[in-house]
This record gives sequence, structure tokens and C-alpha cells, in this order.
Amino acid sequence: MAAHAAVPVRRQISTHGWGLPVIFGVLYGLYATTVARHGGPATLGQLWLGLISAAVLAGGIYVLRRHGHVLPRELRAVAWGTLTGVAVGFLFSLSDASILSSSGLGLAFAVVAGAAAYYLFYTHEDAAGRPAPY
Repeated sequence: MAAHAAVPVRRQISTHGWGLPVIFGVLYGLYATTVARHGGPATLGQLWLGLISAAVLAGGIYVLRRHGHVLPRELRAVAWGTLTGVAVGFLFSLSDASILSSSGLGLAFAVVAGAAAYYLFYTHEDAAGRPAPY
């Protein structure tokens, strides 16, 4: 009796790595296009605005989720806070708000999101930065 040949193992395709960034990016791009319309008809420029903003946000989320673990928890929290603050400030600026109010709102969201991310990373990692054993 001969032994059967080893079957090559297929790599499972997971949506965990790119699914969440794409979903957030598409929703963000659609919302950016809606805000930029100001109730008028949709134009090609607004479509490009939505596509580019969706790609930038999705790329930022993907990079932080994929490669953020190499950063210390403080810098990783700052990176998440910065991404959040820039995204919120940009959306608010599309509503014809002033630069000062857009920057202030973005900064407020960046501080809150950064503090929340730091708390999450601090409570779910040990001192060496590895995930907690529980």
C-alpha cells in the first residue's frame, strides 16, 4: 500500500486584513461626497473627492492595523488619534466651516481618540508590548 501524496495547503483568504478598511473607506467617501454636494447635483469632481478620500482613509487604517504593532503603544495611539482627527477635520471643512473651527474640532477628536487608543493599548498589553495572556 502506497502512501498518498501530501496535499498542498491553501492559504485562506481573510477579509479581516482589508475588509474593515475598505468598508470604512467606502462609507467615508460616500459621506464626503454627500457633504460636498451641499444639496446640489453630483458632479465628477465630487466623485473624485469621494474616491480619493476613501482610498486615503482606507490606506491609513490598513497600514495602522497591519504594521502598527511595531510602534510603541504611545506612538501607535498618537497615530490613531492623528488619523481620526484629520478625517473628522476634513469632513467638517467640507461643510464650508472655517479653517479654525475645522482644525479645532479635528484636534479635539484627535485628543479623545488618542487617549482612548492609549488606554486600550495600555490595558491589553504587558510591559513589553505583547498582548496580555488573558
